[in-house]
Amino acid sequence: MLKYFLRRIVFMIVTLFVIVSATFFLMRLAPGNPFTSEKQLPPEIQANLMAHYGLDQPWYVQYFDYLGKIVQWDFGPSFKYKGQTVNDLIASGFPISLQLGIEALIIAVFFGILLGVYAAMRQNKFGDYISVTIAVFGISVPSFIMAALLQYIFAIKLEWLPVATWESFKHTILPSVALAFMPLAYIARLTRSTMLEVFSNDYIKTAKSKGFNERIIVYRHALRNSLLPVVSYLGPLTANVITGSFVIEKIFGIPGLGAHFVQSITNRDYTVIMGVTAFYSIILLLSILIVDIIYGLIDPRIKVAAKKEG
Repeated sequence: MLKYFLRRIVFMIVTLFVIVSATFFLMRLAPGNPFTSEKQLPPEIQANLMAHYGLDQPWYVQYFDYLGKIVQWDFGPSFKYKGQTVNDLIASGFPISLQLGIEALIIAVFFGILLGVYAAMRQNKFGDYISVTIAVFGISVPSFIMAALLQYIFAIKLEWLPVATWESFKHTILPSVALAFMPLAYIARLTRSTMLEVFSNDYIKTAKSKGFNERIIVYRHALRNSLLPVVSYLGPLTANVITGSFVIEKIFGIPGLGAHFVQSITNRDYTVIMGVTAFYSIILLLSILIVDIIYGLIDPRIKVAAKKEG
């Protein structure tokens, strides 16, 4: 198991190196520079700014300098946010995105599993059709449309919740639901399909024939095996919702990490783009590693396979 864990750590480091390198070179291949859009600046001042930030150095000097800073957890200065570094922006935006992501994750996992189990227990009945319809709707409708729909119904028409901004718990409800709706629908469909597959196994049929309570069969025997595909989906899902949805944060005016990323693209703020991408990649890789460990705790076969590899 230890060798398996160490191999995954090495894989994470190599993957992160590739992502950081690819992002760096893509930024350098993009036309213009961070100061091109500032038309009021004379060429001489732009040249001085390029020299100040080291952007006039050869690409390989900039590349190895950036790698050295990444190792020291220094993502460099922001070109557009005066007096702030990328680390400052991450420190200010990530806690907000984290709160939004945790709320969305709880909603998606809890209601997604609940809806999927209910649909499987009511297969080919009215409740199943309603659950499947909700799931298909959630997967088909983009998050920005869902966000606008929620704002129109609950904020503008019913006036139950605020339209936007980030001030109190009430302000978090609509963006959390909008962010959670698509993964909720996917989890519901995934849970339903795996539950139906588990229901067809012999040990479930035997339990039913012995007259065991349906709730005991579902929650003690069927649900655990049905959760394995859901757990494997939680890795990228967790990273996605915790780092914040760029679109959702922009629509609701949330000053999270996603808002900084979107603004950095508009401003050609290369260091912010590269820093947030690297930070997002670290969160994603750590989430996948944690999910793999949880997967092994749920399914003993993973442990056996890891021992055989070792």
